[in-house]
Amino acid sequence: MKNQRSKWLLGGMLVMAMWNCKSPEAEPTPYESGAFIINSGNIADKNGTISFLSRTSATPSLDIFNTTNARALAGKVQDYTEVDGKGLVLVDNNAVGEDRVEIVEVETFKSMTTLASPEIENPRRVVNVGFNKAYVSCWDTTGNATNSFLKPGYILLVNTASRTAVKKIPAIKGVERMVVVGSEVFAGSTPSSGDNTLLVINLDTDEVKERIDFGSTPEPIALDADGRLWIQTGRDLVQFNPTSRAIEKRLTFPEVPGSVMLGADRRTFYYTMSGRTYAILTNSTTSIGRVFAARSFNALGVDPRTRRIYGSVVPSLTQAGYVLRYEDTGALIDSIGAEIAPSGFYFR
Repeated sequence: MKNQRSKWLLGGMLVMAMWNCKSPEAEPTPYESGAFIINSGNIADKNGTISFLSRTSATPSLDIFNTTNARALAGKVQDYTEVDGKGLVLVDNNAVGEDRVEIVEVETFKSMTTLASPEIENPRRVVNVGFNKAYVSCWDTTGNATNSFLKPGYILLVNTASRTAVKKIPAIKGVERMVVVGSEVFAGSTPSSGDNTLLVINLDTDEVKERIDFGSTPEPIALDADGRLWIQTGRDLVQFNPTSRAIEKRLTFPEVPGSVMLGADRRTFYYTMSGRTYAILTNSTTSIGRVFAARSFNALGVDPRTRRIYGSVVPSLTQAGYVLRYEDTGALIDSIGAEIAPSGFYFR
């Protein structure tokens, strides 16, 4: 009987040892699956923020940078993207020397590094261009209302592993939107710059490869399912072949379309016009789209996992905005409270 009790005791100890050796399941991170809402805020009030909205919730986590780091972003939030476990938040201000790029841990939003002036002046957009590489388009220092673009802008190469600014690539006045196409980046300007150049950068050398006179100010939008680059220029949406450098199609709208965005299928464009939101196929031969929603939005976003469409509403720069979520069929799902001036989305 004594030997039997010893066997039971030994067996119990072995079971406990095996249980203790099991690896615990990873705890979900607070910002694991959902949408970051980029609330630009009012630049005069320096109250831009980032919110996070889970795919399974209707209640966003507000001002997550401040919550994590006990300090505000203190400026207008221009853009956000992620590169190999690091998030880059672009912060703009009225005064020279106050602009920044905050590099954060994507799982916690804890600040890792702040890049500031003189590397960062008027940051506009950020894109992931390769392993531990990001490009940040910057206007550089600007002038007055009659001559805002005193200098050609630049594109800052950031190494996200070392969290350092590596080099400034000379660009064009008002440089802003960028789209990666293979080993090249196509960059354009904000319409108010008046610069008609489509800039091509070689990603292998991080040098300007080509400057294409586009005839009017180009704003690269996205690469479609057939490998064609779409560029907005005023009232036109242009299909551009990045290999031959030829314009293959031009859709001309009755007025300048707003918030132009390519859908998850990369064959459907969504855009706002005259108080409505429309959808149009990339193979369309006319600029007549179907009505997707009987209202317009300040910004549109598409969730690549669920294909749902997000639209932001900005009542004013002194009150909180909100976000509407739709199925890709056009069915309204819900309305979510946001912060001041929701102006973009990043999905993960």
